[in-house]
Amino acid sequence: MKRSEINKAIAQAEEDFRAVGFRLPVFGSWDLNKWKEQGASASELAATGHGWDVTDFAEGQFAKRGLLLFTVRNGRPEGGNANRPYAEKIMISRQDQLTPMHRHAAKVEDIINRGSLKSGARLAVKLFNSHADGSLDRNAKVTAHLDGMTREIDPGTVIFLEAGESITLFPGAFHAFWGDGGDVVVGEVSSVNDDNNDNFFAEPLARFTSIEEDEAIYRPLVTDIAAIFK
Repeated sequence: MKRSEINKAIAQAEEDFRAVGFRLPVFGSWDLNKWKEQGASASELAATGHGWDVTDFAEGQFAKRGLLLFTVRNGRPEGGNANRPYAEKIMISRQDQLTPMHRHAAKVEDIINRGSLKSGARLAVKLFNSHADGSLDRNAKVTAHLDGMTREIDPGTVIFLEAGESITLFPGAFHAFWGDGGDVVVGEVSSVNDDNNDNFFAEPLARFTSIEEDEAIYRPLVTDIAAIFK
């Protein structure tokens, strides 16, 4: 992705988060120099992937297949003293912008429609199970966990979440999602998030994108921040 495209996506997301009443933590507005100034005091934020994340899965078609995320809080997968055992993200799913089919091996997550940016817009979530070897199972029935209630559905069924509704996804559950009928602000509350090791796509894809530096950084991404604290 071009840095200019990333910058534009973040600037628009800041407006959209405000539109639904979601306020980012202070480090959400830090520029690269501010992160550098924090030094060791911000090293834990950097180590646990806090901050902005924009990806097109290295395919170069962000509007069609991409996702913008902000990690609000997270812990370390290895645990330890004073470690958060949970994570939270806020995301934007644009209309018909697909987050491709993937699963997690360890993470349990709730995906929540935090607010629609257009009247009638919903979050669409497509579901499959996985085989014992981790591959996508196109035949097995799926149990959808919806706000504490369960429903048996056919593989590949699309669940539509209205504002305030959520779905719980357990390890091994393949899922893809997008904004249906408009853009949607999406929350994620989960066990500790490990984006480097716990994303398994149904097709060969990269979790993080490569960046063409065509303009200055507006807000650094988690990968930019990690490079500071190496």
